[in-house]
Amino acid sequence: MQTVHPPSADHRALAEQRLADLATPAGALGRLGDLAIWLAAAQGQVPPAPLTQVRAVVFAGDHGVAQHGVSAYPAEITGSMVRTMASGRAVISVLAAQHDVALRVLDLGVATDLDDLPAAVSSRKIRAGSGAIHLEDALTHSETRAALGVGSAVAAEEIAAGAQLLVGGDMGIGNTTVATALLAASFGLAADEVTGRGTGIDDAGLERKTAVIQQALDRVGPRTADPIETLTALGSADIAAQAGFLAAAARAGVPVLLDGVISVAAAVMADRLAPGAAAWFLAGHRSTEPAQGVALDKLGLVPVVDLDMRLGEGSGALLALPVLRSAALVLRDVALLSEVMP
Repeated sequence: MQTVHPPSADHRALAEQRLADLATPAGALGRLGDLAIWLAAAQGQVPPAPLTQVRAVVFAGDHGVAQHGVSAYPAEITGSMVRTMASGRAVISVLAAQHDVALRVLDLGVATDLDDLPAAVSSRKIRAGSGAIHLEDALTHSETRAALGVGSAVAAEEIAAGAQLLVGGDMGIGNTTVATALLAASFGLAADEVTGRGTGIDDAGLERKTAVIQQALDRVGPRTADPIETLTALGSADIAAQAGFLAAAARAGVPVLLDGVISVAAAVMADRLAPGAAAWFLAGHRSTEPAQGVALDKLGLVPVVDLDMRLGEGSGALLALPVLRSAALVLRDVALLSEVMP
């Protein structure tokens, strides 16, 4: 495993000094100042450059566990929502257009045929659906490595296109079950400590979901000590690809704005694959999923916004983007105290 170097400590110190020198009362900017400092350190530039080149990638896939009563919606919704994203009418599509974010949607493991969409959507497909994790492994080892490779290659493409900031999104019925299993396995937690309602299941559904996740954890046992084994046994092609995407971004020194529980599960796996990667991640929002809150606490990340959202897609991250953009501009354009004092 390649250890990732953190954002520049020297530029962090310079940004802290510039913040202290602004014509504002000490501490008056609160977290806005903290975000500006983080961004300056990540960019290696003080003041930070305006965030004009933000690129988001939605990783889509189906999950075999969705056939076992863990979601309020049928698995067929995954393909329908990928089509909606591609048509520009999903929430992530609307927010990306509003905030001038380049959006790319990729089918890594959707079970239904998407031949009606542009070929680029499914050109990186690993398999049609993943295994039901409480009964079998989600992927083969070769599929896991292939998915990680796809994510790494996609990150390189987005960075080559000029990305200053990357966002990883998700689409796939059953994906909160898989993400919760990955997080529980990574932190040694029982299913009942972290399982949430996902798409809005009722109490009976929550009980089934919790039991399925615990069965999956029990089935896999100590294999979860290894991140590749964890993704193979409990993951999916789309989440493995997003983990590869996030790890590659961190290795390249490109900051990432995280979304909800699926994005954060991918981030935890990325940090396990590339220790230190989490220093390049910023939590966009706090999901209502308990597993996400636990993971953010473990990673030491504080969300930018908290709107009680649980949509996924990358939507919460894009809603946090204007705050991060404002932080950069404030540190860059606000006058220094020395410039306004007589």
